[in-house]
Amino acid sequence: MSLLETNSVLSRAPVFLMGATACGKTDLSLFMAKTLDAEIISVDSALVYRGLDIGTAKPSMEERDGIPHHLIDICDPWEAYSAARFCNDASQLITEIQSRGKRALLVGGTMLYFKSLEEGLAILPDADASLRQEMMDDAAVRGWMALHQDLAKVDPVAAERIHPNDPQRIQRALEVHRLTGVPLTTLQKDTQSLLPEAPVKFALVPDDRAWLHERIQRRFALMLEAGFLDEVRALKEDARIHAELPAIRSVGYRQAWEHLDASETNESEKASSDKVWVDKATAATRQLAKRQLTWLRGMDNVHYLACDALSLEEQKSTLCDILNTQETGFND
Repeated sequence: MSLLETNSVLSRAPVFLMGATACGKTDLSLFMAKTLDAEIISVDSALVYRGLDIGTAKPSMEERDGIPHHLIDICDPWEAYSAARFCNDASQLITEIQSRGKRALLVGGTMLYFKSLEEGLAILPDADASLRQEMMDDAAVRGWMALHQDLAKVDPVAAERIHPNDPQRIQRALEVHRLTGVPLTTLQKDTQSLLPEAPVKFALVPDDRAWLHERIQRRFALMLEAGFLDEVRALKEDARIHAELPAIRSVGYRQAWEHLDASETNESEKASSDKVWVDKATAATRQLAKRQLTWLRGMDNVHYLACDALSLEEQKSTLCDILNTQETGFND
């Protein structure tokens, strides 16, 4: 019996489709949405921003194939979007989608958002502007690596999870500790799920890391052909947008911004630096994928699909078999 035939008796539990960048989530998500009669909620910290289209591989309206997609293009690049805001938005959307008799399919690679929604968010102190400025001044003198080392002394678990090149999260973790005297990791343990019921979780995970690296490199080349640098140039022309914003610190955008800055100040080095910045951007994307896969391996009750070994059709078949067995008791 196929999933389409048994869909009427499936539960309405939210479904997660997770995976590292360039693993092929988009194609599989469209199949899942049609099969489950679902609407898609994007779980991506960069897709929320208007104007960040090419560098985020944002699906076009044509690619969305008539399936409702939520939490895409909901804020401007000069705004900050957080895990807390995502949880509020996603929780409300899940309720609305279920009220329409449909299923919520959450798709993306921002693992912190998935974790926060499933496990809940801690009650944390509000931001302190003076303390944040103090840390910014300290970072300007000592560098963010030094602040990351400070974090490792007071909250080693958070330091292990947060990349040294992620000043926003380093700053927040240090801020919480300095305001409360308690590590962020400790506070985050006292949480409750924001979901109405336990999600069904799938993850696209390659067995061969080289396969993923090749896809990342090929996809970045296609982004460049599509005009990624022109997209970043357009963002730079807006006076409200600067390099320290979360949107611009997204992988690829940060490296492109720095490259354009260098090209503007030293035109003679432009040509020689083209390959350098592209190499930096693809390396940063590979590091992002590595962190995403590390997050996934630490999650419980996940059904893993080997995206490099299974064709799209085989992924679809495997997914349907799992859902049929788990949710209806049917087995082909």
